[in-house]
Amino acid sequence: MSLVISEPDLAEWELLNRAQHAVFTREQLRKFGISHDAVRANIRAKRWQRVHRGVIALFSGPLSRAARISAALLYADLPASLSHRTAAQEWGWLRKDGGPIHVTVPYGTSAVPQEGVVIHRSRAFRHIVVARDPPRTSRADTVIDLAVAEPDERSAERTLLTVASANGVAADEIKAQLAARPAYRYRTALDRAVRLLGEGLTSMLETRYFLDVERAHGIPRALRQVPVSVFGRKLLEDCSYESVGVPLIVRLDGRAYHSDAETAFRDRRRDNSAELSGMARLVYGWQDVDSNPCAVAREVTTVLRREGWQGPMKRCRKCLGT
Repeated sequence: MSLVISEPDLAEWELLNRAQHAVFTREQLRKFGISHDAVRANIRAKRWQRVHRGVIALFSGPLSRAARISAALLYADLPASLSHRTAAQEWGWLRKDGGPIHVTVPYGTSAVPQEGVVIHRSRAFRHIVVARDPPRTSRADTVIDLAVAEPDERSAERTLLTVASANGVAADEIKAQLAARPAYRYRTALDRAVRLLGEGLTSMLETRYFLDVERAHGIPRALRQVPVSVFGRKLLEDCSYESVGVPLIVRLDGRAYHSDAETAFRDRRRDNSAELSGMARLVYGWQDVDSNPCAVAREVTTVLRREGWQGPMKRCRKCLGT
């Protein structure tokens, strides 16, 4: 059964067909003169398929990711926005997969979950959505949603820290959005995580060092991004333990190699300056911290104790083999 769209409606039809990836609501189809009987006949003939209640794909066979997203948004009804894992995938933070589409709608909307669609409701809806195609929660709100979805406070704090630092979402952005949506789970843990971001956890490597080396093993928290004067130039050191009375610098190098001569020169000058001032220094890369944080913790603790720190080292779950 071929569709016959009237000439005055043809341009709008083609626009919607492209924008919605050949997925329509029954109401939209009715607007273009396609009756309920025609819809039912096409579905019975397996030319079309019902995706969700009131949502029809005008083709047979598997739906593309774009069509699944259109179907979920149309089912939830506007205003609606991608959120949680789906928004994170659209921002490029997570690998796209065939999992359910997460959609957030304003509080009070009547949409209920369907197979393949997870519905979330927000009282702060107008504060959290950005105008993208497809519409999605802001970067900061996507970080918050992923954290709030965790099963406990510690996991929520870790998720906020790791996702934000890995994807360059600033502490100020998250703080502003938390203020706009005050009714959220794990408030104390998320506020603490934002403070930590603001105190210098500027990369995924720095965050993992804090979580898996320092905090997991009871090592005192270093000062981050500490300015130092190196032969007349102002540079920043990643971690300094001078605040606990120990002249130790830990440098976290996330690069596989020095990509330019200036970077290599700068790091040599920092090394030389630390040596000349009697400052102990340790350097770790991503593989060190990711694959064996317990070994890193033992080395840092060895230097801290050698330089006078008397605190105990805590054994984490990895140390205990649990």
